[in-house]
Amino acid sequence: MLFRKKMEPRCAYCGKGIKLNDSQILCRKQGVVSASHKCGSFSYDPLRREPPVPAAVRTDRLKEEDFAL
Repeated sequence: MLFRKKMEPRCAYCGKGIKLNDSQILCRKQGVVSASHKCGSFSYDPLRREPPVPAAVRTDRLKEEDFAL
């Protein structure tokens, strides 16, 4: 499933907020709040969510026989 049905409310990915910097959001309802703030008027906007950085692939441990069938 790409999007969970029950998201933990955070102003960082609310549709009613505008990102000012990494730690502050300008909310239409609350004014300037922290990115981890939450309120009752939360509306999830999936396009504002920043996914975690994927883990790096460690190729230094791989050998030629790992790819042989």
